[in-house]
Amino acid sequence: MISPEKEKELLQQMAQLNIREEDLIEKFVKGSGPGGQKINKTSSCVYILHIPSGIEVKCQRTRSQASNRFFARRTLCERLAEQLLDKKMKRQQEISKIRRQKQKRSKRHQEKVLRDKHIRSETKARRKVTDIDL
Repeated sequence: MISPEKEKELLQQMAQLNIREEDLIEKFVKGSGPGGQKINKTSSCVYILHIPSGIEVKCQRTRSQASNRFFARRTLCERLAEQLLDKKMKRQQEISKIRRQKQKRSKRHQEKVLRDKHIRSETKARRKVTDIDL
């Protein structure tokens, strides 16, 4: 049995993630697995599809349909929150990458780049001199 506090908490979480009941397709299907004849006869397994995101959840934790509805919705919220957080993290990574690319090089790094260029140009100059001598 799910406590009213937990149900209220789930409804608040759904509201924060903009999950509306109208956006959900809910089906009750017959379960599978261990449990014998009872599990094969009753439709206690809950299938939920969140239309905007395309996330599907199938839950058969308990023999109670009401409990499975609660657990399925909670799993849906967790997956959607994870998906949103992942998108947010990728966007932040892109922004920080652009910032690093635009950032001015330090004086020490500039000197190192110039030193490397100078060495490279000397190497190429030596090649030209040896090619002409041959």
